[in-house]
Parts: sequence; structure tokens; C-alpha cells
Amino acid sequence: MSQNKLFQMRRRGFLKATTASGVLSGLTGGFAFNPMMEAIADELPKVDLRTNTGTWLPTTCQGCTSWCAKQIYVMDGRAIKVRGNPHSKIHNTASCPRQHLGLQMVYDPDRIKTPLLRTNPKKGRNEDPKFKPISWDQAMDLLAEKILALRAKNESHKYALLRGRYSHVNDLLYKQMTGMIGSPNNISHSSICAEAHKMGPYYMDGNWGYNQYDVKNTKYILSFGADPIASNRQVSFYSSAWGDTLDQAKVVVVDPRLSATAAKAHKWIPIETGQDSALALAIAHVALVKGLWHKPFVGDFKDGKNRFMAGKAVESTQFEEIHSYGLVDWWNLALKDYTPEWGESITGIPAADIVEMATDMGKAAPAVQVWTARGAVMQTRGTYTSMACHALNGIFGGIDSKGGLFPYNKVPLNKSFPDSKPYMDAVAKKGKKAEKIDQRGRLAMPALKKGKSGGGVVTDNVANAINAADPYNIEVMLAYFNNFVFAGTETKRWEDALSKVDFIAHVTTNISEFSMFSDLLLPASHHMFEKWGVLTASGNGHATASIQKPNIKRMHDTRQDETEVPYMLAKKLAEKGFDAPWRYINEQILDPETGKPAKDAEEFAEICVKYVTAPLWNEDASKYGDKLSGWDEFVEKGIWNSSPYPYQKRWGKFKTKTGKFEFYSKSLEKAFTAHADKHQVTPDEALTACNYTNLGKVAFVPNYQAPERDGDANEFPLYFVDQKARLNHEGRSANSPWYYEFKDLDPGDDNNADVAKINPVDAHKLGLKDGDPIRIVSTVGAIECTAKLWEGVRPGHVAKCFGQGHWAYGRVASKEFGKTARGGNNNDIIPNRYDRLSGSTAFYGHIRIRIEKA
Repeated sequence: MSQNKLFQMRRRGFLKATTASGVLSGLTGGFAFNPMMEAIADELPKVDLRTNTGTWLPTTCQGCTSWCAKQIYVMDGRAIKVRGNPHSKIHNTASCPRQHLGLQMVYDPDRIKTPLLRTNPKKGRNEDPKFKPISWDQAMDLLAEKILALRAKNESHKYALLRGRYSHVNDLLYKQMTGMIGSPNNISHSSICAEAHKMGPYYMDGNWGYNQYDVKNTKYILSFGADPIASNRQVSFYSSAWGDTLDQAKVVVVDPRLSATAAKAHKWIPIETGQDSALALAIAHVALVKGLWHKPFVGDFKDGKNRFMAGKAVESTQFEEIHSYGLVDWWNLALKDYTPEWGESITGIPAADIVEMATDMGKAAPAVQVWTARGAVMQTRGTYTSMACHALNGIFGGIDSKGGLFPYNKVPLNKSFPDSKPYMDAVAKKGKKAEKIDQRGRLAMPALKKGKSGGGVVTDNVANAINAADPYNIEVMLAYFNNFVFAGTETKRWEDALSKVDFIAHVTTNISEFSMFSDLLLPASHHMFEKWGVLTASGNGHATASIQKPNIKRMHDTRQDETEVPYMLAKKLAEKGFDAPWRYINEQILDPETGKPAKDAEEFAEICVKYVTAPLWNEDASKYGDKLSGWDEFVEKGIWNSSPYPYQKRWGKFKTKTGKFEFYSKSLEKAFTAHADKHQVTPDEALTACNYTNLGKVAFVPNYQAPERDGDANEFPLYFVDQKARLNHEGRSANSPWYYEFKDLDPGDDNNADVAKINPVDAHKLGLKDGDPIRIVSTVGAIECTAKLWEGVRPGHVAKCFGQGHWAYGRVASKEFGKTARGGNNNDIIPNRYDRLSGSTAFYGHIRIRIEKA
């Protein structure tokens, strides 16, 4: 049979599959078999019609939190390939594997192609929603009616907006419209991302954000769980620079499993999960005892004689600090007892190795950088791990130093749209005052973002609150760019919660697990190819603002989530008598060039990006970086670059309570004391309610708190290590065949399989061999996958990539769409716990498991 005839037969089979009914209505194909590559080929021009000429057009990838500036090669209207944007001063044309998956995602035949309405009123894991296609006008009419019904009975607070990944034009839908409707419930994904990571930097040097690392000039890198060449911020840049970094600096990676970065490091330390802070504190102890701290930053004893000796207190008046505060207090309260021998007793890492690390860091100072990542800090007491690890950056003077680390450079954007309060009526003002649904700010959930009790978000707690109807129930929900049913811990909670919500509208590219509990599906334009947006990133000493814009014709009848959807909804609400959002849009969000409002939703999407980015191209931004001639130049290049970060920029003016780098955090003391006062309890009573163990003033210095473990050690003898895959496109790549075909990009993984990596020592005890089907059981659930014997995981631990285990999302992602998962979802077995100071979900450290043969 000729190749052409074979393709025609496959094409006929694909077309036949598109007639599938029920839940598959409105998709570009059925779920009977996998014609992904044929479908992509069919969407391209025929070979004899191709011009072989194309254009590189700018966009931004949101495949992870790197937010790398990209260019797409578009030929004859089709996206062909992707590369880094050569105008970027962060990474130039460098890239990572994730960007390429976007091509399969935009041409995914399982994308939703029209709005879908649920016809089965029953909701549950085993319920077919029986979606049917409807028009956008019908969809907006229905959503508007549901919102207005809440307002009519003065219960606008029972509306919630749930945001997943976003761009910097999100403020309209996320905050301003939610406020005008009259709800306090704009809930972001942030606390299931990395909020605990920010606690150390903020409460020690005033940076509520992430750091960039000067890897081109560093001499020593100590990484607690970070995997920068695979799954950290600025993967493209670090991947391109890492080879040179290894030539000039010593790299030590602390991680229970052999990550991609650990495999390239000079030393891998397979620590027991949850014990990172003990190692960091022991290193800090050695640094002081051996006089290795960076004196130009920290200061010194007035007479130059080192008085730090194990177990002995020091008189604080004898030490004169320069750019730090509270070093001696920290020593006296806790650090004096954290000897390397103590560290060995906790971690199993030889004391000699701890001394060696501290000595090497002292020699390299200040060109030292200490990284943390989700695995180290998103634990039940992760705030203190974040502080312990970040304190090393202060001790060795890496803060703002050449070869050290520093915060993101300033990017002058209008990230917020004009305040919508003048457009809020009495109903909205009343509803806005209600308690937020995630229970942030309660005694046992401080969520201390930027020093404010309840200032953060507790995303994963929304499910618990809805299930308990505490403080009330949610009746109408609009969600976008998210899949919390899959991405939240103890996922059954989310299934139960969403089943209780009367009406859910979900803006999404594919029918996800969250979609299966929704009443209305709104097909989203793909972020990388079909929508307007703007994103910021930092690395290599620079910050960038990079654009997203429609570079190909929309594949289907989709709309842009953060711009077109709120525009259409506002217009529909106005038609029904509630015109505040519509007036706001047409009076406040105007084209910076013409001063006029948008003519339609599509133009409005572009105007929103123009409004947010106007300070870069409509004003002179040369004070901060590039000088652009106007909007056209920004759109053509797709990027604005900041000037290089100036070394020692913050020395003497940290945004902390003392203005210094705080080893004793007066900033945390002030914030937490205010939280306790709000609830009329003592700080110790509040700390106990939040499940922390060290009380008094020790709570305000980096200290060791034993990790909480969930489950009995005899029944659940192993620790579970959740890891992020190199090909996880923020969870949206699971329906891409390449995700499975190249899975061995993750060390220890196998292509076309979902494996749990087990040390051969443990596997022998359990009678397991490579390829055995297994069941992993925790205190809250069980998943099935395949055993992989691998020396790259610490004995007593089982490591598994997050990303597989979908029972929806498409025919590739699931084994049987809507029914049977392909592989196992790690979150099914992770007990729902929190680091309460930050509000972060704990994904690590507390999960005990056992393995059974399936």
C-alpha cells in the first residue's frame, strides 16, 4: 500500500472519529484513536503550495515560570518552529524542550472549538457532562444571567474568579471586574506555585519575589532542590550558560533524587526529604565558628577576635554589624547549637562534608549563591527552611554581589488598570466586604504576604471552604487557565467541592478534569500563538517585558481569556441593565495612541496590552533600559530589555523594618505579632495554632523544626518525592505525543511510561523488578504506575514526575477519556497540608507511602 493511500485511510478514520457524541461534542476530533501528527500535517498547506519562505514573529512561552521571550517561524499562515527571541538580553535564541510542545498544543485536534453547555445536571467523577455546542452569545447570556441573579439577591460575594497562569493584562478580569460585580473572591493559583519560597527573601531582605542568579560570575552554587536547567525560572538562559558555570564554579546540589542539574553538578547530596534546613543551619554554624562570614557585608567583632564557639552565647555589644541585623541574636537563640555533628545526626551527611561545604563557600565569598526550590520550602514548616537557606546568602555576602544573587530588575509597566471603585454600586460595596472564601488571615492561616495578615492567598483551601460552606457557599464560579482538580493536593476534595457549585464557567483550551465539573466551557485562544498578552522575566542581570500576540489565524471559535471574555461579558451585562463594567471598559481602558475605546473585543485585547506596556514605548523608558520609538517597534521586536542590575544596589537600604538584611527578622516579628493581636492571642498561641514548634523569639530567626510526617512509619515506610518534569508545559502538555515520546529527558524516566523511581536497595526488599506494575498508597489515596529501579534516588524514597495521571484533557493524556487515567496523578496521594505562615500548599516532606504490586 502506498504511503499516500495509507495517509488517506488514516484521514478517513480521523474524520469518522469526529462524529463521536456526548462529551466529545464540539471538539475537533473524537477520542477513539490518536491522529495527532496526521491532523497537524493536514492543517499545513499541501507540499506543492508551500512557499518555503516565512517570518520569525515574536511571542512569549508560558510553558513554565521562566516566561521566555520567543519567536515563532510562521510560513503560509502556519506555525512551523520556535526559538528564543534574539533581541532578549537574558537568553538570546537559547531555548528548552517545552517551547516545541506548544506546536502540538495549538494544533491539538482535541481542543475545544466552540462553547459547550453541560446538559447533565449531575456532577461527579463518573458523570458524563453531555456537553452540547452553543454560541458565544448564548454562553455570555447565560453567564451574565447567573451573575445578575446573585446581585439581585444581594449575594454577589458568592461569585468567585479562579485564576491559574496569567499575563500582566489579568487585572481587568481578575480584580477590577470581580470588584464591580461585588465579590472579594479573586483567587489566584500562587500558593500552589511557590509562595513559601518568597518568605525567606522577604522577611530577611524585603524582596517579595524571586531572585535571579549571576551564574556567569559565581564561584560557588549550593542548590537546595532547584533544578535550573530543567524546571526553574529562566531554564533557557541557565541551560545555555550552565556549561561555562561548571568550568568556573563549584556546584553542589542537595536533593533526594538525581535531578538533571544534580547529574551535571560537582557533588550531589541525596538528603532525606524535609531536612534541608538542618544542613543549611549547620553550614551557617561552621561559617561563624571558622570566621568565614563576609565581613564587608555582615561586619565583625569590634576587636577582630572571633568569639563564636559552639554552645556558647556571645555578647551582642561586642559585634558591630554593617549591612545586616541580628547575627549575634540568631547565634544566641539557636545557631550556637547547630554544630556539624548535630547536622550529621539529623541529615546523615558527614560532619566533615558540612565543614567542607562551609569552608569552600567562605573561600568563594561573596561570589556565592544559595538556591531554594519548591521541594525544599513547600513543606508544612517551609517558611523556616526558606529563611535558613536564604540566610547563607547573607552570611557569605552574596546578596546583590557579583557572582551572587539579586531581585528582578524594575520593568515600568501599568500592571494595574484604573481603580474600579468609582464604578461600584451599593451591592458591590457590600459584597466586597465579605470574608474571602479561602479563609486567609484566620488565626491558623496567617498567609503573611508582604507583612500583612491575610495578604496572601490560600488557593488549595478553597476546596475545603466550599465543602464546609465556611464562610459561605460559592454559587457561581468563573475560572481560567487552571485545572485545580488535577493540580491541587488530595484531589478528591476538589471533585467534591466543584460538585457543590451551582454554576461553573471554565475558559480552557481542552476539556480538563476541572472542565468535567463545569457547566459552561469557553474555548480559549492559545497563549503562545493566538492571543495578546505581556509578561516579564529576569535573568543574566536583565529584566524583560515580552509580548504575546496573535501570529496565526485562530484555529477555532476561541476567545482570549483575560481580554475578550471580560469585554463580551461586560457588554452582555450592560444589555441586561448592569452597565458598570461596560462603562468602566469604555471610559477607562483607552488606546494610549488615540485616546479612544475599542471598537470590538478583538481590538480591545490589543488595547489592553498597549495600556499595560505604554510606559515602555509611549514614554521614555531609557532610565530603566531600552528606548523604543513606539508601539510598532515594540510589536516588531516583541521585547524590551532593562539595563543591567547594579551590584550592591540595596546595600544600606533593604526594604525591611531595620533597613538591613535581618538574621533576626524584625519584619516577621512585627507582621506576626500584628496577626496575633488581631485575634487577641499571644504570638506563641498563634504559632501553636499554625502548627509550628519553636516559640518565643526563636520564631523570628532561622531555626530547625522537624518535618511533619503524615502516616505511621511502619505502615508507610517510604517517603514520596514529587518532581517536576522537563516537559510539563504548566500541566497543559499532557495531550502532546512528544510529552511521552521524549520522557527520558527526565533522568531515570522511560519513554511512553509513567514510572516511580525506586532505589534498588528498597526494590530488593520489596521483591520488585524493572517494569513491575505497582500501586503507591498513602494515607489519602492510591495511584498505579510502573516500577523503575534507579540508583538516582536516595534509599527510603520514591521519586515520581508530576504530570501524568489524567483521566480527561484528551485522547493522548487519558487512557480512556472521562473514565480511566493514563498513569497516576501524584496529587491523588499527597495529603492536604499547608505552610501556614505563607499560605503555601505543602507538596513535599510529609508524604509517607507504601508500595504494593498491582
